[in-house]
Amino acid sequence: MSLAQRRILLGVSGGIAAYKSCELVRRLRDLEAEVRVVMTEGATHFVSPTTFQALSGQSVRVSLWDAQAEAAMGHIELARWAERILVAPASADLLARLAHGQADDLLTTLCLASAAPLYLAPAMNQQMWAHPAVQANIATLRQRGAQLLGPAVGDQACGDIGSGRMLEPHELRDALAASFGNQSLAGLRVLVSAGPTYEDIDPVRFIGNRSSGRMGFAVAEAAAQAGAEVTLVAGPVSLATPAGVMRRVDVRSAAQMHAAVIGAAVHADIYIGAAAVGDYRPLEVSAVKLKKRDGDDLTLRLGENPDILASLAAQTEHPFLVGFAAETHDVADYAQGKLRRKGLDMIAANQVGGGLGFEAADNALTLYWADGAAELARAAKPELARQLIAHVAARYRATRG
Repeated sequence: MSLAQRRILLGVSGGIAAYKSCELVRRLRDLEAEVRVVMTEGATHFVSPTTFQALSGQSVRVSLWDAQAEAAMGHIELARWAERILVAPASADLLARLAHGQADDLLTTLCLASAAPLYLAPAMNQQMWAHPAVQANIATLRQRGAQLLGPAVGDQACGDIGSGRMLEPHELRDALAASFGNQSLAGLRVLVSAGPTYEDIDPVRFIGNRSSGRMGFAVAEAAAQAGAEVTLVAGPVSLATPAGVMRRVDVRSAAQMHAAVIGAAVHADIYIGAAAVGDYRPLEVSAVKLKKRDGDDLTLRLGENPDILASLAAQTEHPFLVGFAAETHDVADYAQGKLRRKGLDMIAANQVGGGLGFEAADNALTLYWADGAAELARAAKPELARQLIAHVAARYRATRG
């Protein structure tokens, strides 16, 4: 991974997460990127411009009214210089000003004056992030082409726990690096399903599985980075919509996921079924909480859920179909059998357990198709997703290109 000679303009707005942006500059520089930093006035109360100057090796701009710089229209020069603009942290105030097209300081002026892709890494209290005004501003910015990186869920400086935490510097660096990657899926529409499904027993209990959705979300982001127009159908997860994903549909049950995928597949060139869809559901769902009776066993009658991949494969015309097979044993046999039985174009098989698969940051995959296979060694899920997308793109072009 390299960012050699890539020109990154880093905007830093006021927020405690500004301290992370110091490490971000260092990590970008480690990949040989050229980095210039522009700070809002508020950001200087958290980190000194001198710190960013030492890390970037470039002078740091704060004011639109820098007489020396603006004598040569310095803000326009910066706007034209940048290949990517990343605002990290992007405060609620900064997002609001950008959404309303304000140019009342140097950073917002640059964002409006530049044709470079704009990336935003939100950072704020979880309650602020959830506020309808902030979400409306986010929707406006997405519609205009800005790409969101995060936020993540976790501990916050205020003591709260929730969504609104800025992504870590290495995650932001990797996203920028990937944005300069190949456009192997340019012009194609990719549909991805991710996460678990939950089948209700009563208003309190459900049957589910341990899928976190991280692999599927990483696949959706990697497809967007490869130039695809991506629709993501997500089961019940607490994950932010990946950068570049055009449309997200949230569902809960296998039946809901089946309906959402079948409906969206009409417009898709490729479907990647990374979701861990439950095979069975209770045939009867109680309208009230089932009460425990001492000494009595509870028997649940289960019925089979609709099979998304099989339903698509049965259609006369369908997208290029990529399935997943998460197995605890005999992984190759089960995966290859599923590939043939369901008429898939490709399947990604992975061992569950031993620190891989569900509830893990890493994964490893073996890809199978009709006349070939490929091993993807253990790696972080975002990196593995990029490798998977490269293989999917190659097979798609070879068979349907």
